[in-house]
Amino acid sequence: MDEVFKALADPSRRQLLDRLYAENGQTLGQLCERLAMTRQAVTKHLVLLEQANIVATMRRGREKLHYLNPVPIHEIAERWIGKFEKRRLQALSDMKKALEEGAGEKR
Repeated sequence: MDEVFKALADPSRRQLLDRLYAENGQTLGQLCERLAMTRQAVTKHLVLLEQANIVATMRRGREKLHYLNPVPIHEIAERWIGKFEKRRLQALSDMKKALEEGAGEKR
């Protein structure tokens, strides 16, 4: 889990993960588009994300496609967030629904 936390700590790596979330299976060139990073910087970040198992790759001919692997992030959420916040989040969700239902009845 330390590698996952380290990988998620950097805003540039989170930006790459957001790009993969929006469109999974991108090449290095596609990931470099619209980013203010050099190709070498993106490669360096991808290596750390792969080592943390947050990004998986697959070859398609000469292309190397990058895919988001959400499992390590889910494990962190379950281990470090879920058990502490599940009841509070459910209570907030229930309150929101009740307030929305109450506002709908007044219309």
